[in-house]
Amino acid sequence: MILKISPDKQKSKSLKIMAKITLERLEETDMVKYPTNTLTDYYDVIHKLMEALSMVNGIKANGEGAHQELTDYIAKQYNFDEQTRQFLQQMRIYRNRISYEGFMVHENYINLNQEKIKEIIEKLFDELVLSGV
Repeated sequence: MILKISPDKQKSKSLKIMAKITLERLEETDMVKYPTNTLTDYYDVIHKLMEALSMVNGIKANGEGAHQELTDYIAKQYNFDEQTRQFLQQMRIYRNRISYEGFMVHENYINLNQEKIKEIIEKLFDELVLSGV
């Protein structure tokens, strides 16, 4: 459920910092050797940045399906194309399967999608800067 809240720039800044720290750690990792962990970390970064954007706009996704709703909200608000929205939802599904089923990601997934993931992360960081965070 999407809720209207008071905008929270401080929380947005904290989430942005946490995303940067996770990215720094990720870049020190052999991503191809640990593709499942890499996907989890990339998803965590993207989720933190999406949450930071929603917080600065006074929006909070809460409850069952919150990650899915947050992704759809951000995709719509920041003009992500449908292919990117679906890609983000697929990342969310993989992350859930990793967490709850022990799903393993093949290294090809990282090799094939790393540039797209980095572009999404860069766009989210850019939107935060434009939002004053």
